[in-house]
Amino acid sequence: MLELFAKGLLLGLSVAAPVGPIGVLCIRRSLTQGMGIGFVSGLGAAAADACYGAVAAFGLAAVSIFLLEMEGALRLGGGLFLVWLGVKTFRAVPAALGTDGKNGGHGGAFLSCFVLTLANPATILSFIALFAGLGFAGATAGLGGGYTGAVILVFGVFLGSALWWLGLSGSVGLLRKRVTPSALQWINRLSGLVLAAFGFFALSGLFLSQI
Repeated sequence: MLELFAKGLLLGLSVAAPVGPIGVLCIRRSLTQGMGIGFVSGLGAAAADACYGAVAAFGLAAVSIFLLEMEGALRLGGGLFLVWLGVKTFRAVPAALGTDGKNGGHGGAFLSCFVLTLANPATILSFIALFAGLGFAGATAGLGGGYTGAVILVFGVFLGSALWWLGLSGSVGLLRKRVTPSALQWINRLSGLVLAAFGFFALSGLFLSQI
């Protein structure tokens, strides 16, 4: 069981570590709104990772197939949301200059990252590939502890992902007091452009796949 938990931690870290729109959001929110908001944003992504990890660990083939069939609609929704979020971020007033630090709160930070991460059902394929690489059969049959082992593995995935976001938000949050309002404004603008670019990339990929 301890080995399953350790492998779950590794899976969570492996999925969370690559820099993407969630990483940009976490960094930006940690700088402009504090470590707490940044970490809660990461927890939203960790919860979504755990959901997809559960689908792979429990061998829920029907759910996996359904989500992959809905990939186009989810990518469209996620892409549009990222573009909207990018524009909003670009135009946001830094907390040191206005009230941006209070907008949305912890619940909004968690939910936005949870939904954005769920909008990428291809994550299931990543988990299946990682499971195979770690010697699992892609379902509970490949886990020594059956359903109990799957639960332990999924908990490890969540904790591993959460630890990554804690480290990222904590390290970035330490720099917050050293960043000037002018620098925060540029961080908002750069983050907004990057988020919008991720959104346009997702939408363009969807468009090209239809040609």
